[in-house]
Amino acid sequence: MSYYDIDAILTDAQKVPCTFELDVPSLGYLDNNAGHTLRSGTRVDLPLWLAEMLAVSAPSSSKSLVTLDIPPSLAPRVMNALKADPKSVDLRALAQHFYGLGARILELFEEEEICDVLMEGWRTRAAEISDHASNAGQGQRGGGGGVGSDGVEFLRGLDEAERGLFRVQHDSSKAIRVWMGETKKG
Repeated sequence: MSYYDIDAILTDAQKVPCTFELDVPSLGYLDNNAGHTLRSGTRVDLPLWLAEMLAVSAPSSSKSLVTLDIPPSLAPRVMNALKADPKSVDLRALAQHFYGLGARILELFEEEEICDVLMEGWRTRAAEISDHASNAGQGQRGGGGGVGSDGVEFLRGLDEAERGLFRVQHDSSKAIRVWMGETKKG
């Protein structure tokens, strides 16, 4: 991803749970305790970019400042739901940039099961997205290419990467229909 990629910026801004491993003076405001020391063992949600920096930076001791935890959107409960029926999971409600967050977390953790579940979920959902995108707007007057009420409901549960896939597939299908119409005329 590019430095200027808005999706990468928004993915890095998503909050993830962290546990502080050391006492940090004057950082109590992160735990609604302004002016006090943030104690070791305190769990705080921090933006991914900050949590990653704090987890990999080790002060003078060999202990890192924070331990990064798996976010709730990638918890075992969600992974089990994705294994059972990927199409029924509302990924947008879990994280607007669900797959981006998953990719970033997998850069930090070696979680083969999460990787496998995300890849299989993407494959299954991509087929469904392609089907919806290819057929969107065909039943409307004049084949205008708009998304009907069923399509709007379907789009609500997609994360940003899936919405991008939907747009590309929809535009491609529309362009092919136009080209086929021109070919028939010629």
